[in-house]
Amino acid sequence: MNEQNRRGWLRYVVDFSAPFSLLVTYFFFGRDFMLATGVSVVVAIIALLFGLVIERRLAWMPLIVGVLGIIFGGLTLIFQADWILKLRPTFVNYAFAIIFFGGLVLRKNPIKAVLGWALNLPVEAWRKLELRYAFFSLFVGTVNLIVWLTQSEATWVTWDTIGIRVLSAGFGIAQMPLLMHYMKADEVPPPPAPE
Repeated sequence: MNEQNRRGWLRYVVDFSAPFSLLVTYFFFGRDFMLATGVSVVVAIIALLFGLVIERRLAWMPLIVGVLGIIFGGLTLIFQADWILKLRPTFVNYAFAIIFFGGLVLRKNPIKAVLGWALNLPVEAWRKLELRYAFFSLFVGTVNLIVWLTQSEATWVTWDTIGIRVLSAGFGIAQMPLLMHYMKADEVPPPPAPE
């Protein structure tokens, strides 16, 4: 396994081990929400430590999401209140929406700060991407509230562990035409043909 494959595998472990453990523990060990929350908190701590030891650093997004999962999961266990963990996706997504909208107002771009090393895009493209992610974050946070308030606990667990990730991946893929448009526009035109 080469270095790039190992790092990709490691990112998946760090990103998905806690939600996967919540899903598996909940559905295969008696649908005990508090047990599943406890397991996911322990797995999140192990995954972050594992990523830190192997990578010697963590990307800020998995770090923030992991730490918030640990905090919200810990508070859920301490107060024995499942609504705390169930509101985490709303809190996190609304916080991102505020950051993205604030970035637009202040002419800062947090998405570029994270992805700028990998993508060479003009300011206009970064602003469009930021606006789209701001509205997407509001949407996901609101849908989480609706699912939490109107659906069963099992449906919420499925939404939190699978639904949000599938929706986020689909939204990310849907941004490819925008990225490709600006990447093509940024390419240097070929030299003129000799006469």
